Amino acid sequence: METGRGRVTPKPDEITKLCDLYGVTDERQVQALLSMLTDSEQPGWWDAHREVLPSGLEVLLGLETDARAERAWEPVLIHGLLQTPAYARAVLTAYPGNRPHDIEDLVSVRARRQELLSSAPQDREPLELWAILDEQVIRWPVGGPEVMHEQIRHLVEVAARPNVTLQIVPIAKGAHSGLGGAFSLLEFEESDPVVYVDSPAGNLYLEKKPDVRRFTTMFDLLKAKALDPDESAALLQDAAEETQ
Repeated sequence: METGRGRVTPKPDEITKLCDLYGVTDERQVQALLSMLTDSEQPGWWDAHREVLPSGLEVLLGLETDARAERAWEPVLIHGLLQTPAYARAVLTAYPGNRPHDIEDLVSVRARRQELLSSAPQDREPLELWAILDEQVIRWPVGGPEVMHEQIRHLVEVAARPNVTLQIVPIAKGAHSGLGGAFSLLEFEESDPVVYVDSPAGNLYLEKKPDVRRFTTMFDLLKAKALDPDESAALLQDAAEETQ
């Protein structure tokens, strides 16, 4: 229970007793913990799709829902929060682990996930997204020219939102700190950041401060290597014209 790694849900009276044990005397803090318990027992919107979700993905969906900001690096694919339905469908269909009859449900999950960029639960501000993409991501014809044209135009439109920053690392820049693969840094109002690393071997969630610092440094180096947001938008405009 203390580490959060066990599948144990405490009862309200157990929380009260634990607060006594640990010397928590502030009634507001006790009530905040009890409120967290109540909130944790509410099903997430993704529960309806749990049967089709890849293992561990529901953790990411929960973290994104609670996050204030996300900083993401993607060297292979458009970030899930920025994918069009057609692009997402092409990616999900190509992945051999997905059953054909689950594809549309998975596309729906990505579309619902993207609502965080325009609205937020519990009257919070929309999620702040800072995404850095490798240029090759917008050059690969995933789904064909029409799908990529729509996808790139969508990137241009979404990047114009005040809560979204998009940068592109040009291929010509050569080697950089992000060659190890995709990752996201999730930041919260009242808790420490979490690093999410996606790989074919499974999903990793890193919380130790040295790990968070390492990925934060990598992201900062990628920001410096990438084109600035205006230059990135111009590159996307050129890429959209090339796919017409």
